[in-house]
Amino acid sequence: MSRVVGIIFRPVATKSQHSQPYQSLPLFLRELREEAGLSQRDLGRRLGKPQSWIYNCESANRRVDITEFIGWAISCGIEPGAAFARFLEAETRRQGRKKKE
Repeated sequence: MSRVVGIIFRPVATKSQHSQPYQSLPLFLRELREEAGLSQRDLGRRLGKPQSWIYNCESANRRVDITEFIGWAISCGIEPGAAFARFLEAETRRQGRKKKE
């Protein structure tokens, strides 16, 4: 915290979707969509959302909740449990590599 001419500056809070632990999920969502051969527009149509919503999820401008993750997986033709297991496996490997560094 610093003081300049009577104004107190505090560190700005980071939105949760911009936190380091969240960063791998948007990449994973994009990977699911691309593996399904879908454009952002195609996936948006399947989910009843605009293309910009898909973009914002994939670029971490918008946080995805579990119900949206389920719909995303189904729309990409993958069983949600299998998609989540795959994500967890990749995250576990990534976390293991981080600890070794």
